[in-house]
Amino acid sequence: MAKVKKAPRPKAETPKGFRDYFGTQVTERTDMLRTIAGVYHRYGFDALESSAVETVEALGKFLPDVDRPNEGVFAWQEGEEEGNGDWLALRYDLTAPLARVYAQHRNDLPTPYRRYAMGPVWRNEKPGPGRFRQFYQCDADTVGAPSVAADSEICAMLADCLEAVGIPRGDYLIRVNNRKVLNGVLEAMGLSEDTQRDAVLRTIDKFDKVGESGVRALLGKGRLDASGAYIDGVGLAPEQADPVLAFLTSKGVNATETLDNLRAAIGTSEVGAEGVAELAEMADLLAAQGYGTDRIEIDPSVVRGLGYYTGPVFEAELTFEILDEKGRKRQFGSVAGGGRYDDLVKRFTGQSVPATGVSIGVDRLLAALHAKGRIASDAAGPVVVTVMDRERMADYQSIVAELREAGIRAEVYLGNPKNFGNQLKYADKRGSPAAVIEGADEKARGVVQVKDLILGAKIAENATLEEWKERPSQYEVPRDQLVAKIRDILEGQG
Repeated sequence: MAKVKKAPRPKAETPKGFRDYFGTQVTERTDMLRTIAGVYHRYGFDALESSAVETVEALGKFLPDVDRPNEGVFAWQEGEEEGNGDWLALRYDLTAPLARVYAQHRNDLPTPYRRYAMGPVWRNEKPGPGRFRQFYQCDADTVGAPSVAADSEICAMLADCLEAVGIPRGDYLIRVNNRKVLNGVLEAMGLSEDTQRDAVLRTIDKFDKVGESGVRALLGKGRLDASGAYIDGVGLAPEQADPVLAFLTSKGVNATETLDNLRAAIGTSEVGAEGVAELAEMADLLAAQGYGTDRIEIDPSVVRGLGYYTGPVFEAELTFEILDEKGRKRQFGSVAGGGRYDDLVKRFTGQSVPATGVSIGVDRLLAALHAKGRIASDAAGPVVVTVMDRERMADYQSIVAELREAGIRAEVYLGNPKNFGNQLKYADKRGSPAAVIEGADEKARGVVQVKDLILGAKIAENATLEEWKERPSQYEVPRDQLVAKIRDILEGQG
């Protein structure tokens, strides 16, 4: 009889493009989301938690390739054995689900409907450094409001969110543009074929990377890239490219000059003029609320995949410098973006419904706060109550309950208490600020020993033997003064 092979053990590793988040990482994100939610709530937005799974049909044009619904998203087919079930997918973003929710529940929802949503999204794309297949988004949208007052409010709220989480004025800038202005530029260029328009849009999207001369070359015959490869251009005549360059470089010293430059770039285009008028109205509304150009400004170079949007677009950029992996200085860059999209609900209802919103990159924003030193890398762990006698576990549970009731994070050591040194090693690994020790002698005398673990580590690292003896990090206190002593230690470390 052949020997039955044992099934191989599964590999203990995350799938490619995914990651695990541990204590402090989860806590930091939760705290940030709570702070942002507070700003959203203050602006009158309501929370929405939609399904993590949508039909591929509902996701629609948000897929990178609608002809292959399992590309770009994590998708599967219900009733696959019959081959006729619905295709389902993990949500690709939080905007497509909103369009479906509003279309489905519009008779029960107020109009305008103001909602915010926070949660993971999934993209079946090639992972890379800092690019994962599952990540968090933090969105706020207004559905059913055609006025650009809704767009300006989103921009103001975004500024407030950045400041609330710890990004001060001067370290960020929200830049605003408008899709209609670009449409006016395309009209001024005299482009009629969609393929040419798409090629121009892709070229405009490279402005930040290749600059004015690079865009001009790519709109014309083409250019050599950094690797020496030749990139074919769109093939436009120089006079056709002029409106694009005028549009991209029209930012002036103030909003008035920028708007004048944009009017010149769009020529006689009516849709372009409508876009410039919307930008002018947004600038007035923001100024009326106290949001100056040091916080929010009109910037025609903002593109944000303009094919997705129908009106104003905006992007929040952090302006301070950080060091990249090679030690070179660079600006941190974008952490949020959004705009107006008036055609999404129409896919379900056949009727155009105006909508505008923003999405904040939570992981990017957390990374920025770490880079600026505004989030400590190590959060304090719980106070550890050590176990000196297995038979007295009830006493130790009484101590930890008293600490918790006082609002102090605490735990009893639940491992093998035989080796006391291991208990202190455990407390160190947990980042505990203090350990509580109550042996039989301390119990009889009505006292406890409190070991300040953070101070002890500092003394051991920097002090001489004499200094170490003079600055003890362990204190004996009456049992009824334990909570007060722990608070003193925590306040001293804060």
